[in-house]
Amino acid sequence: MKILAIADVEQSWLTTGFDPERLRGVNMIISCGDLPARYLEHVVTMANLPLLYVPGNHDTAYRSHAPEGCDSIDGRIREVAGVRIMGFGGSMRYNERVYGFTEQEMRRRVMRLAFQAKLTGGVDIVVTHAPPYGYGDMDDYAHTGFDAFNTAIEILRPAYLVHGHIHMEYGRIDRVIEHPAGTRIVNACGSYMFDL
Repeated sequence: MKILAIADVEQSWLTTGFDPERLRGVNMIISCGDLPARYLEHVVTMANLPLLYVPGNHDTAYRSHAPEGCDSIDGRIREVAGVRIMGFGGSMRYNERVYGFTEQEMRRRVMRLAFQAKLTGGVDIVVTHAPPYGYGDMDDYAHTGFDAFNTAIEILRPAYLVHGHIHMEYGRIDRVIEHPAGTRIVNACGSYMFDL
C-alpha cells in the first residue's frame, strides 16, 4: 500500500497546481495536523482517496468546522484496506489556546488505546502530530515530543509512526528515524510518500 502523509505546510501540487500524476498508485492520505480544514477538503476532493487525520496544536478550529469528507482518527483505531491505523493529535500544552496535552494526559490516552489495539490485532501505523520524545523532537517545550508515544511503539511495534509539528526549516531535521523497537518514525512536514 502506498501512502501520502501530509502535515503543517500546504503543498501547491495538491491545490492550485494539482498534479494527479504525483498521486499515481497512492491508496490513502494521512494528515498529521496543522492544516486548514478547507485544504484537507480540497485534497480529499481532488485525490478521491480516503483521507485520515489527527488535529495539530493549531487546529482548534476543527471543533467548529471539521474537515468534511475526511475521517478523524484522533484517539481512535481505524482499518482501511486491511491496514490498521491509530491516531493521537495535539502537542505539549504550552498555552491554553492550543490543542495540547500534558505528558500524563497523553499517556492516559495512549495506554487506553494501545491496550485495546494489542487485544484486537495491533496496528500497522501510529499517526501523531507531535513526535515521540527523543526521536525528531526539539529542545523547546512547545516542540518536545511525548514519551507516551515511545511506550506505544514498544507495546505495539507498528511498522511506522508518522508525525508532523517539526517543520523541516527549523534546522537539521531527519525525515526518517529508526526506533530501537524497529518502527520507522517519519516526519511528514509538507508531504512524504511511503510504502507499507
